[in-house]
Amino acid sequence: MEKRKPEILDTSDYAAVAEAEMREVFAATMANMMASDDRVVTIDSDLAKAVYTDRLRDMYPDRALDVGIAEQNMISIAAGLASYGFKPFAVSFAPFAVRSVCDQIVMNLAFTSADVGIVGADPGITAEHNGATHMTFEDVSILRAVPGIVIYEPADAVELAAALPVIKDFHGVVYIRMMRKKTPAIHDSGYEFDLFKAEKLVEGEDVTIVASGIEVAEALEAGRKLFAEGISAEIISAHTLKPFDTETLVGSVHKTGCAVTAENHNIHGGLYSIVAETLAGVYPAPVIPIGVRDRFGARGTLNELKKLFAMTADDIVRAAREAVSMKKRPL
Repeated sequence: MEKRKPEILDTSDYAAVAEAEMREVFAATMANMMASDDRVVTIDSDLAKAVYTDRLRDMYPDRALDVGIAEQNMISIAAGLASYGFKPFAVSFAPFAVRSVCDQIVMNLAFTSADVGIVGADPGITAEHNGATHMTFEDVSILRAVPGIVIYEPADAVELAAALPVIKDFHGVVYIRMMRKKTPAIHDSGYEFDLFKAEKLVEGEDVTIVASGIEVAEALEAGRKLFAEGISAEIISAHTLKPFDTETLVGSVHKTGCAVTAENHNIHGGLYSIVAETLAGVYPAPVIPIGVRDRFGARGTLNELKKLFAMTADDIVRAAREAVSMKKRPL
């Protein structure tokens, strides 16, 4: 017998969602989906309190599971539940949701086209004080190489609340790369989400800035600074990294002639690689990357780590200036 739903964030309240932590919005949206769809299940590996999915146990004890520190089993159980018609979401910190379980993802989920969501919490530098061992700078590049996996990274909590129901109804393996804490609000009320379409947040003429996750807010700030010095930046939020919306990217760079990528990931195999590979085949143009440059992580606050890894708005501004200057050079 499922218990009565306790007080939880009202996801229909835009202001509340915009101000909430991502994990709070995630748990509340999952609760809503579990209320309306008996197929939805969450599976944790001893980190439910950190991601707030422990709140779901009081509401849905038969569908909010915890397997303990056994991430491989978590993925295998998710595959088994999917084979019986459930829609499981396997939730853990990003290194344990991808690195620790890569073979299970490949063989038990992707190979069988299982209908499963994987949530990797606190990817990259958003792991903050958990330090280098918990910083996944390679999860996107790993999963890009696995056939059939969709890779999604929200820019803010409003987007996440809109995206989760869409992902629930999508059949296949979807990796959700989600920080736990609060992000600046990017989207307005009434926002509508399209899983397979990148968002053009700002129109521009001189340079295309393609950003994902926590770097979207930095890209918008960089755009404002560039505008003040006479450079018009077109800013694209690339929330779905695979399959990538090549049409929006190519159309933008065809107009601007150059691009900057900004990501919370190793530039090898992540957004920079995606954009460079895409443009190389259809419209070669200068592309300057902002992101982690082939190194391990460090411990610190998010702002400290953005500075350490040169991922701030000012770093994006410098990269944009460089990209604009490069397109003016003769080949």
